[in-house]
Amino acid sequence: MEECMKERYGLAKERIHEIITEETVKKPFGDFFRNRAKFLSMAADVMDESVAELTMEALKERNHCFYQDILPENYESSYGNPAYAVQQLGEYGKAFSFLYAEIAGTVAYAHEKRLWDMTVSMELFLEVYSAFCEEELPEAATVEGILRSYVNDYCQDMMEQRIQEGVDPELDFAADIIMNSDLSDLRYLYRYGEFVSENETGVAEFLTSLSQEEIDKMASTYTEGYRIGFITGRKDITKKKTVNIRYSLGFERMVKAAILQFEKMGLKPVIYRHATHVVNKRGAVRVGYTGGVANPQYDYDHRQDSALFLDGDFVQRKLRAMQTSYEKYRELAEVHGGPACIDTFGENPFSPISKPEAYALSETQQKLQTELDNESGQIVNRYIKGDERSFTIIAYPVPEIGGNYEEIFREIVKINTLDYHLYQKIQQTIINTLDTCEWVEVKGRGDNETDLLIHLHELTDPKKQTNFENCVADVNIPVGEVFTSPQLAGTGGILHVKKVYLNGLQFRDLKLVFDCGQVIDYTCSNFKTEEENRKYIEDNILHHHPKIPMGEFAIGTNTTAYVAALKYGIADKLPILIAEKMGPHFAVGDTCYSWAEDTPVYNPDGKEIIARDNEISEMRKDDVSLAYYGCHTDITIPYDELGSIRVIDDEGEMISIIENGRFVLPGTEELNRPFENLPLNNNIS
Repeated sequence: MEECMKERYGLAKERIHEIITEETVKKPFGDFFRNRAKFLSMAADVMDESVAELTMEALKERNHCFYQDILPENYESSYGNPAYAVQQLGEYGKAFSFLYAEIAGTVAYAHEKRLWDMTVSMELFLEVYSAFCEEELPEAATVEGILRSYVNDYCQDMMEQRIQEGVDPELDFAADIIMNSDLSDLRYLYRYGEFVSENETGVAEFLTSLSQEEIDKMASTYTEGYRIGFITGRKDITKKKTVNIRYSLGFERMVKAAILQFEKMGLKPVIYRHATHVVNKRGAVRVGYTGGVANPQYDYDHRQDSALFLDGDFVQRKLRAMQTSYEKYRELAEVHGGPACIDTFGENPFSPISKPEAYALSETQQKLQTELDNESGQIVNRYIKGDERSFTIIAYPVPEIGGNYEEIFREIVKINTLDYHLYQKIQQTIINTLDTCEWVEVKGRGDNETDLLIHLHELTDPKKQTNFENCVADVNIPVGEVFTSPQLAGTGGILHVKKVYLNGLQFRDLKLVFDCGQVIDYTCSNFKTEEENRKYIEDNILHHHPKIPMGEFAIGTNTTAYVAALKYGIADKLPILIAEKMGPHFAVGDTCYSWAEDTPVYNPDGKEIIARDNEISEMRKDDVSLAYYGCHTDITIPYDELGSIRVIDDEGEMISIIENGRFVLPGTEELNRPFENLPLNNNIS
């Protein structure tokens, strides 16, 4: 089989090299084919040689050549841009832009020496090219048919490969780079095949300047958070043999230290790249290790390329592929512990442009995608059980954040290592008050129109039960929140945030209206028309569900992070991981306990957190397909937009936790101390 594949690869490479100078295909298509033939030939050169032997200058130049076509300054005339492709190629444009995005993955395959992936991608290009070598142009539908056949023919292989990557530590391409490279020689960054920007090199250079002790402490915060997550969840980490490490290029020194620390826990690293085949992609979200994003608009334009092939047959084909693949790797899946993520932030905020030329899911396809996500989640949970796995996530800035990067980085390290014992005590004070009532009122102030009533679960034994989890630095680093899953009946009102970034996308004047705990209306002001604004929310928050519940209500207590954000002017660049600790937040989608609701969870005071379900997740007992949404999106109201948070008893009497952005509940005064360092014009009193 391997010899046969080598022969196919050799033939494809030879033919593609010839296309670079051919004039066989009629205008305007010839330019596209010659352009992409050069790209594929360059990838083939990498496939056949050692990148490590090149100089830093040569590596930078090659990396730039691979990605220059989609950089913002060149994107308006790139076939990767659906708008340009349609402008140049008419009715064929969408399909050609799809092809462009699919063969872009050959950069990764070449660096990993993945012969099969390289070959089938090159053969797809040649099949489309051959169709245009005929006397008569093929129909646009014929081209789309070729692309659909490719997806359907290789769906099983691509899914199996992806699932193996997720659980098999023997697939160690990235781990080998991390553990066996000279990390002071930044040429190693170019061994991945990912886009390398000043962010990746800047992080790597900065980490090189830190002592091994500092690196080990950063890694320990991260790995201990993972370990403690198992303990607080009363899950047995000794049953697990692997941990999935997700990171951005540049953090290899920290990741190397983490790998060594995880090994002491009996865990081997599973490290896989973000998906490159369209079959495995999840919109514009990158799951796995990644380099820089050459152009977020390019990723956004191709987030729904699956509209070309998504139908009922494909859904069933992909689900069968998942099922058979997980069954094949059952033993590896059973001992997989879950992800440990190192997120980055600080990139320039991105507000996308919606392009009619890009593929977009129809209403029918949106329902199919929801069905696929739901069924996929159930399959994963059968093999990597939710009540046995855990996770952790921590975030650090990249140089693009601006200002004094090193100072900001050290400030984030400080925030990530705050005294969790202090926060645990203060947060318990808040929980004790919250547990006295069934209702919480949250109101905005000034221009913020938030006015929400949250219905809490009834505690049948307050001495042993609580509604809120006392969240310290374990799975969600840094410290600083108490959270619950609200009762949906009785929960309602309007949630309004003037500006927020969710999964890298900016939302302006975001408003969600809740009734019976579910979103029934929504708008924002990102686009000129209400139709575009609603679609933006449907795509990126509702994820095409006609209704979606409030899965979480939380009160963030990390005022230190909030003040640091104001001090350095980085509030609009913080990830939700930190931002959610800087005021109350509300998650739409699944609860924090999804797939593990039946596993008891306890606070440090010994009380059981009973608010692990809501009326929708409880449906799993009769029909699991109705119980989960496969998403959980946190939306935070910053302290300066916050009027009050008050608990309401049965007589309508109120006890204030926060008033005008300040903590007023006795025992929480320490949380206001960071505000004393704010300049007068930023003081939110």
